[in-house]
Parts: sequence; structure tokens; C-alpha cells
Amino acid sequence: MNPFKKEALTTITAADARLPRVLRARDLIALGIGAVIGTGIFILPGHEAATHAGPAVSIAFLIAAIVSGLAGMAYAEFASAMPVAGSAYSFGSVIFGEIIGWLLGWALILEYFLAAAAVATGFAAYFNNNILTAIGITMPQALSAGPMEGGVINLTAVVIILIVALIVGRGLNLSRRVENVAVVFKVAIIILFIIVGLFFIKAQNYTPFYPKAFQGGAFGLSGIMQAAATVVFAFLGFDILAAHSAEVIEPQKNMKRGLLGTVIVAAVLYVVFALVLTGIAPYSKLGVDDPAAYVLNLIGHGGWAKIITIGALVGMFTSIMAATIASSRLLYSIGRDGLLPKALGETDERGLPTKALIVAAVIAAIFAGLVPLTQLAALINAGTLLAFIAVSFGILPLRKRKDIPNTGFKMPLYPILPAFTGLLNVYFLLMLPAQTKISVVIWMVVGVVVYFLYGIRHSKLQAK
Repeated sequence: MNPFKKEALTTITAADARLPRVLRARDLIALGIGAVIGTGIFILPGHEAATHAGPAVSIAFLIAAIVSGLAGMAYAEFASAMPVAGSAYSFGSVIFGEIIGWLLGWALILEYFLAAAAVATGFAAYFNNNILTAIGITMPQALSAGPMEGGVINLTAVVIILIVALIVGRGLNLSRRVENVAVVFKVAIIILFIIVGLFFIKAQNYTPFYPKAFQGGAFGLSGIMQAAATVVFAFLGFDILAAHSAEVIEPQKNMKRGLLGTVIVAAVLYVVFALVLTGIAPYSKLGVDDPAAYVLNLIGHGGWAKIITIGALVGMFTSIMAATIASSRLLYSIGRDGLLPKALGETDERGLPTKALIVAAVIAAIFAGLVPLTQLAALINAGTLLAFIAVSFGILPLRKRKDIPNTGFKMPLYPILPAFTGLLNVYFLLMLPAQTKISVVIWMVVGVVVYFLYGIRHSKLQAK
């Protein structure tokens, strides 16, 4: 058995022919914005401004957007050359060999599953604190937080994941329609917040725009870079898009438009949103789970705050949906290749990986119910950055593969830009907290053990 044996692209393409191609560029952008504009915009700007970057959190979002955009170009080239399910997992299996593909898939499991869970906990915070309290219901501590926060289970977070799974289980056409409508509403709400907030910006709240570093603290340049590394989480939606390559019409053209369009729209909204948010209230007061609603209440506009809350809930709902779909496609891809139980790689009569969806929803619900948002977000970033690194550097050997022709998008300034993008993401990975890096190392070691105890023994590639 050879763990570095490479899968043939034709084998994956033939297996993925069962998945119906129904997505166009506009669907991809809607799906991408649905994934990106959620917890990232409604929660992270406040937390990162208060703890790491101050008003310069907008700069952190811009840096993260640039890094994500560069990685997005690498994903666009891979998706054009290899329009298959599984994203970095499938790319790695073909370019680097099975064990590298497996480890990337293992990292993506961390990213996608925890992404759905993290956004669900953010949804629960907004729903419990704003909707339930508005109608006179107070969720008991035991049912509003997991054991790490003094409760038993975050019930709202679990329920919303199960509702999303039921919608996704009805098929990609229904999910696409729900996503497209919800994204338009969500973006309209964000633009509304920006317009209303512009009238209440106070210049003194931007001073200092770039808080100085202090002993044992974060601010300064280091704080901005730490914030940028953290909010990469906010741009993981385009990575999720790559998991849908096998379901895209004319992927050589539409994947590029979907990936890069998502990054551009998200970057503009994030940066402007963060500037307005930190202009309305002092950054030190923004470390709450619902900063947009908080600042509107602060300036006496509780009615607008309720509208923003609804927009936030819709936004997070679509993010959960995108992450759930992507995680089910990832499990399907790994099961398809035999590295996880083959039942996960099966599709039903509609061409949907229903069994993979059920497993993905259950795992995400468990994490959402038991683990706090901050713990989840840090681990998601690590999984995201590992995939970014592999895909960016993977462009170098991809261009040399004569058996993988690419008539679609190609990353410019080859080989300098792909190598630079890979190194940049390595730097961001090193900027993550030590506890996160230790947790990821443990996760990847577990992945190696699982591969050699189960994966390599059941691998369809190794059986050839």
C-alpha cells in the first residue's frame, strides 16, 4: 500500500456524474454571500474591535479579504481544471497523493462542521437575546449554553441546525431558491444599517483608530494581524463554493465568477460595516454577541435594532445552510473514495448524498449544543488556513500536469503569486493562538491514526 498514491481525475469525475449540475454563477455568488455574510459580519467586528484591533478592525477585514481573494484565485483555477466535489480534499488527492488529500479533508471536516455549529451558536445568541426576550420568554441557562459556559445544552442552536438539515434534504433546487431570496434580504438589511448608522458616527470614536499595544494585550500592528487571522473565518464561504464544483453548469466559467464575486462583495460590506459600527460607539463597548443591535439601541433606535436582528438571523440562517450543504458534500466525497464508511458516498434516487447530510447535521448539532462560539471560531480558522495553504501551493504542480487540461481561469503571475499566497497563509496560521495550534495538531494526529487504522485499508484507490 502506498499512502502517496494519486487518484486519477477521471475516476472522481465519473463518480461525481451522479450529482446533477444545476448551479450558475448567480447561484454561486448567492450561496457564497449566504455563507460569508453571517456570524462574520454580525458578531466578529464587535468582538475583534474590542479585544484586538479597535476601530482598525476594518483594516483587519480588508487584509483578510485580500488574503482570501488570493486564495480564491487558486481555488478558481483548481475548480476550472478539476470540477469535482470535495474541494481541497479531492484536489489534494489528485495532486499530492491520497494521504495529503485525506489530511486536507480531515482539516475541512474541522472547518465545515464547526462553521455550521459556530454560526448556529451566533444565531442562538441573537434569537434568545432579542426575539424571545421581546415576547417575554427567558431561556433558562441550562438550555441556552453548553457545559463549558455553565449550562447543559444550547437548545436553540441545535434546533436551527436540524431545521436547516430538513430544508437541505429536500434538494439543492429548494435550497438554492431559499438562499437566493434570503441573501437579497440580508444584504438589504446590511445596507440599511450602514445608511442609518452614517448619521450617528462620532469622529472621536475613531480616536485612536490604531490603539497602541500594551503589555499582555493585543492592540497595535500585532493586534490588527491577530484580528485579520481570526476574521479569515468570515471569508470561508468561497472555500465552501469549491465543494460544489461537480454541481455547477459550465464550471470553467462560472466557478471563477462565483468565487471572486463573493470575495469582492463580502470585502466591501465587511469593511464599510466595521467602519460604521466602530464610528457609532466606542470600540471598547462592542465585545457583545449582537453589536449591530447593541449600537442601535444605544442611540435610541430600538425599532431599527429589531430590523437588524431579523437581518442577522436570516444572514446566519443562510450561512448555516451553506456550511451544512458543503459538509455533506465533503463527507460524500470521502465516503465515495472509501476512506470513511462507503454508505456516506451513496446518493439517493434524486442524486443527493442523504446519509452524509444526516451525519453532518448530527455532528454539527452536537458541537453547536455543547461548545462556545469563541472556541469554535478559532479552530475553524486553522482548518481554513490549512486548506488555503495546500491549494495555493498546489497550483505549482497542477500547472505541470499534462493530463489535467485547463481551458478556464488561471491564477496570474505564476509561479510567484501562488507561492506568495501560500506563504502568506502560513504566516496567518502562525498568528493564531497557541491553544488553537495545539488543538489542530492533536486533530491532525488523530486524522493520521484514523487513516492508517481505517482509511488505507478500505481505500478504493489502494485496492486498484
